[in-house]
Amino acid sequence: MRARVSGAVSRSSGLAAGGPPRPPPSAYRREEPDMEEASKARGGLDVGLHPALLGDGGDAGSAKRGKGGIPPKFATTMANRRAKGKAGKKQLEIQGPSPDMTDPSKNPYFDPNLASKVVAPRRISKALAFNQKGKYIEQANALRRQAALEAMKKRIAEAARKVGIDEDMHADKAFAREPPPEIEWWDQGLTTAPSYEAITPESLLILAADTIVTHYVQHPVLLAPPQDQLAPPMKPFPLTKKEQKKVRRQRRAEALKEKQAKVRLGLEPPPPPKIKKSNLMRVLGEEAVKDPTAVEARVNREIKERHEGHLRANEERKLTKEQRHEKLAANQEKDLARGIHVLVFRIETLANGKHRYKININADQLALTGICILNPKFNLVIVEGGIHSITKFRKLMVNRIDWKESITAREGSKGVESDAGAGEEGQAVDMTKNMCTLVWEGEVRQKGFKRFTTERVPSDALARERLERARMEYMWTQAKNAIAKEG
Repeated sequence: MRARVSGAVSRSSGLAAGGPPRPPPSAYRREEPDMEEASKARGGLDVGLHPALLGDGGDAGSAKRGKGGIPPKFATTMANRRAKGKAGKKQLEIQGPSPDMTDPSKNPYFDPNLASKVVAPRRISKALAFNQKGKYIEQANALRRQAALEAMKKRIAEAARKVGIDEDMHADKAFAREPPPEIEWWDQGLTTAPSYEAITPESLLILAADTIVTHYVQHPVLLAPPQDQLAPPMKPFPLTKKEQKKVRRQRRAEALKEKQAKVRLGLEPPPPPKIKKSNLMRVLGEEAVKDPTAVEARVNREIKERHEGHLRANEERKLTKEQRHEKLAANQEKDLARGIHVLVFRIETLANGKHRYKININADQLALTGICILNPKFNLVIVEGGIHSITKFRKLMVNRIDWKESITAREGSKGVESDAGAGEEGQAVDMTKNMCTLVWEGEVRQKGFKRFTTERVPSDALARERLERARMEYMWTQAKNAIAKEG
């Protein structure tokens, strides 16, 4: 401070004398900068700089001063100095619990009762998962292609059925086995591969978001067995004569009570007394004694009226001809709804007109459909209908008709030409070898004929062509080989 004061005084005196100020001798001598002096730079009002403003110089100065230097009197600097002074000491390591303590099986202090009471951690929300562009558009396009394919298959099937080229039209096609598909329809929703050979783990759709395999259990709808509707209805248990009389007596007693109640209420007039010859004297009494002839005539007249009323009531309960036909048709429809049964007969000759008439009239009365083919080699009869009608027609063909009944050619050729089995005019037809053979019987899904007809077919090719319309062309071959097996 003294040196500064003296220098300031000399500069002021030089200025007063009018000469330039003379610098001190030390101004012309180059001195090396001292790091400690640089660190002791002063600020305004002769106040030292804050240690935070010293930068690297402060650290260097403190390192030069060493441990014996005068530390600054600031709290932050003191904290930093203490940390540097104790750097050589071992610090406390702060870390999480060891894996052995978190594992319940290795932690000896684990209590399962307390573990259940621990508050569950907060649920972490999942990130948004966005579907790729065009995902559902591709699925919709696949469904449209599948629907278009199904519609095209239906159109092809309808066209094939119309022109008569269905696969069931020929026997060889009907029994031909189709090749297995590349992939079954029930597996198409589980993989994107076109065939079983091309299936890879990446092509499976089991773990996909829109997979059809879920944890739900599908319970299919129970369907009634198809044979239950074909079973005949249960018949009531037959009653003895005594039980029948008891049921009739109870039924008539109920009807009488109802009638008496109506008479008691005035809804009906009371019936007149029922007078018979056995109770004549007890009912009429004195009147019968006075004029027994008139009373007897009166009783006979009432008995006749009661008899006529009984017959009239029976006639009123009878069905008309139209009602009987309607009832028979309804029963035949119910019989047909239980299943369509088919019978195929081979007959060697149908030269007898009675045989042809019985076949046609019974098929018409029993509401059977089918065809009777007349051929020079043999004759074929195919009928289809309900089980009741089919049973009656089979008894007709097997038991009732005498196929070996002898006739003349004139009687047999009425209504049928010579190629149906009749001989020359005036010659007797040999019926000793005539027979009727049941070739096939069974049940089919749908009818092949609309009505029963008789047609004359001169050749086998035309017979197969005629039966091909009903999808029964194989019946001709089967009937043709039936006698060869027996002979």
